[in-house]
This record gives sequence, structure tokens and C-alpha cells, in this order.
Amino acid sequence: MDTVGVGLVGSQFVSSIHAESLRRVARARLAAVASPTPGHAEAFAKTHGIPKAVTDYRAMLDMPEVDMVVVGAPNDVHCRITCDAAAAGKHVVCEKPLCLNLAEADRMIAACRKAGVKLMYAEELCFAPKYVRMKKLVDDGALGKVTLVKQSEKHDGPHAPHFWDVDRSGGGVAMDMGCHAIEFFRWMLGKPRALDVYAQMATQVHTERTRGDDNAILIINFEGGATCMAEESWTKLGGMDDRAEVYGSKGVAYANLLQGNAILTYSAGGYDYAVEKGGETKGWTFTIYEEAWNYGFPQEFAHFVDCVADGREPLETGEDGRAVLELIFAAYHSAATGRKAKLPFRTKAAKPHDLWKGLDLPSRCG
Repeated sequence: MDTVGVGLVGSQFVSSIHAESLRRVARARLAAVASPTPGHAEAFAKTHGIPKAVTDYRAMLDMPEVDMVVVGAPNDVHCRITCDAAAAGKHVVCEKPLCLNLAEADRMIAACRKAGVKLMYAEELCFAPKYVRMKKLVDDGALGKVTLVKQSEKHDGPHAPHFWDVDRSGGGVAMDMGCHAIEFFRWMLGKPRALDVYAQMATQVHTERTRGDDNAILIINFEGGATCMAEESWTKLGGMDDRAEVYGSKGVAYANLLQGNAILTYSAGGYDYAVEKGGETKGWTFTIYEEAWNYGFPQEFAHFVDCVADGREPLETGEDGRAVLELIFAAYHSAATGRKAKLPFRTKAAKPHDLWKGLDLPSRCG
């Protein structure tokens, strides 16, 4: 396969990043976009030079020019779209988190396996150039035996309404951004087995907007001896903050994903984010440029397109997305009980939030 025809499901913030990134991939052809909101798909297609726009994603699944579908829709429809795409013989790239619960994850994985298509999990931090270099330090033994890994992602809150609605998103900041940290840890360490997780969560600022957590700390122990700590927040003003630290027996490495590549700026009146993420920009801020590249989105999609075109196994799969989701459920359970949750973690909860402040459903650790 010389080129891969790509159909986008979604027309908001993350789909804009997908379109921008895919236009940098020589083997990718943007073929279609779908959005149920009247006029959105057409406007998006015009902006990004996409030939076809539809309101029902299922119409896109009938298009022979579409080989791969990228799911950039809200979390509560990831499973349905993925299963429909698999049944139509389309490869799938699914944005994080994989879906709402473990039963959905199993259905998605099974549907893609049955159809013989690839289910790829869109964790861009595994492709971010600065973090890729950090992992090479680890893999080359430059830091010795890894003992502690930290990753934090903080900003002033989500850009779309469905993130604030736990019934659609499944949870708060631990679900939205903690999933990045969890897969970052797994990838950095070579994807060892997680042993247990302890978490603390709270809704401290956005109590009128969400029932979900807006601040969370997760501590995960992995087989091999490494401890990992994630710090996630929807309450940090002044723009995005994304950084990581790796400590080992022979060294340490620090990486600031964005501020080290940013322009220190003072603006009395403020300015628009280039990626339309919103947030306050008056006063001192770090102005981000080439955000998609710094985060690894073009590299991620080049990899996924190559996997489809050449029949290669992706770095990030549906099984990885499920492993992340299992840890997220365990973290919400830990936050509710005040105790460590052991892995494997089994639950019938419909979404992680149910284990924190929602339904009192039985769950089993180990």
C-alpha cells in the first residue's frame, strides 16, 4: 500500500491536531471527516482541504478511499465507533482514553482482532522527541537502574464541555490526563507489570462545573522495582505545563516538554493560543510554538500510517489502552478507599468515577 486514506471522526480541538499532523505525513491522504453537528464537518473539511464531509460517521465507513479511521470523538462513543469501523474493515486509531470501561475495551479489541484490522492507541507522549531521547538514555543504561519516574501535566481545564461531564468522559483529570502519565511510565520502563497504585483525588476549584476530580496524584509500583508518580491538574493557570523526571542508580534526567521550547512572553492584553486551547494569557506566559511537533503528533501518525501500509505492529495498541484503563479504575478505587489498589484490578463499573463518588459497585484487586 503506497498511501493510506484517512477518515477523521470529530471536528474539534484534537481533530484539528490530527489533521495538521497527518498533512505532514507523506503516505497519508486525508479523505473524509465526520461530525454530527450541522455545518462542522463542512467547515472543517474546507479549512483542512479534505475532499468529503459527512454528518454520520457510518457513511464514511462505506467509502473505499478510507483505509484508516481516527476517532477524535468524546469518550462515551469510542467503543461504538471502533466496533463499527472494524466491522467495515477499517483500521482504527483511537484517542485516549481508550473508552469508558474494561468491558468496552475488551469488545473493541475483540472486534478489531476478528476483523483483522489494527487497533492503535493514540498516546502521543511516546513519540514526543524530548521524551524519546529521555527513553534512549534509560534504554542505553546511562541512568543505571531506574528507581523513580515522575510525570506531570497541568493546565486550567478542558476545552470541550464533554470533558466536564463524568457521564460522557468517565472521570475527571485522572481519566483525562492521568492516562498520559500511566502509558508514559509503562513505555519508559519497557511495559512491565503494574503491582499496585495509590491515588489521591479532589475537586478543589471547578466544583460548579464537574463532579469529577480536578486535581489528582497517582503513585504506581511496577515489577522491577520502579516507583512512578503522576501529578495531574485542571487548576493550573498560565498555560500548559508538561514535564518528566527519571531517577536511576547512576544518574538523573529532567525534561520540560514545552517551556524549554517556549517563548517567555509578557502581554498586557493577552493573546490567542495558536491551537485555540483557551486560557488566560495576560501577564507573563510561555508562548508555545510547534506544539504538535513537540508533543509528537506528526511522528505518532507517521508511525501508525506506516503500520497500516506495511503491516507492522504498532508501538501503542488497544491492549496498551486497556492496561492504562485498568490502572485508572484502580486509581479511582484507591482514592475512594484511601488504600493501595493491587493489580490486576477487576471491576464491572461503567466508568472510573463510579468507584470514587458514584455507584458503590463491587471491585476485586489481584
